[in-house]
Amino acid sequence: MRRRVLPGVAAAVIIVVVVLGSAFALQRKLVFLPSGGPPPAAADVLPGGRDATLATADGLSLSAWYFPVPGARAAVLVAPGNAGNRSMRAPLAAALTARGLSVLLLDYRGFGGNPGSPTEAGLALDVRAARDFLVTETGLPLLYFGESLGSAVVAELAVEHPPVGLVLRSPFTDLAAVGRAHYPFLPVRWLLLDRFPTAEHAAVAGAPVTVVYGSADSVVPPGQSRAVATAAGGRAVEVPGADHNDRVLLDGPDVVAAVTALA
Repeated sequence: MRRRVLPGVAAAVIIVVVVLGSAFALQRKLVFLPSGGPPPAAADVLPGGRDATLATADGLSLSAWYFPVPGARAAVLVAPGNAGNRSMRAPLAAALTARGLSVLLLDYRGFGGNPGSPTEAGLALDVRAARDFLVTETGLPLLYFGESLGSAVVAELAVEHPPVGLVLRSPFTDLAAVGRAHYPFLPVRWLLLDRFPTAEHAAVAGAPVTVVYGSADSVVPPGQSRAVATAAGGRAVEVPGADHNDRVLLDGPDVVAAVTALA
């Protein structure tokens, strides 16, 4: 009997090791989901749009879209979530420029035809390159808008370079917390290479914070978004019935109003 049990235990151990090893090795392919090749020219998306090149501190040249508005009262740095490319955020740029705000749509390294591979440290450099571009190009007060994972990116930036306002759309408290919600059978916090501690950074960001989230979010538990707002001492705006990728959370009235209210 003992001889039969031991091989079974060994097989179980091997399976666990393989599962954990695969999760560790492939985690960034699960976290970062770029899609499509290089987007079209900015001018083909919105009249007056410009293609911009962002120079990162580690030597990458990233393509982005800049939509200037004459006489703009502020400029909005839009940090996207973990999927797609900047073309998906064009409706938000259209809505914000129509309200007198200049907009920069960032694509991270590895996204939208850009070189490099995304990591937490790399995205921190990318968003700083985006801020540097706006500071040099506009001289305007800056607002940061982060979508989901992008909320963590701009919250971290706001600690070092506070904006006049910070809008976080569907933020998670940290990457391990949202990972644990989807993979409760894995020791996510031990496995992750990237932390993205949104709540921790938002709490010391030194700027007014508004959190917008959907009550039916199936990707980021709504309680995590509310926790970020609480940690930041900010305002929470719940969009009833909205799921994570619903259009109303892209350029809906609550999202646009949250940005314009801080401008």
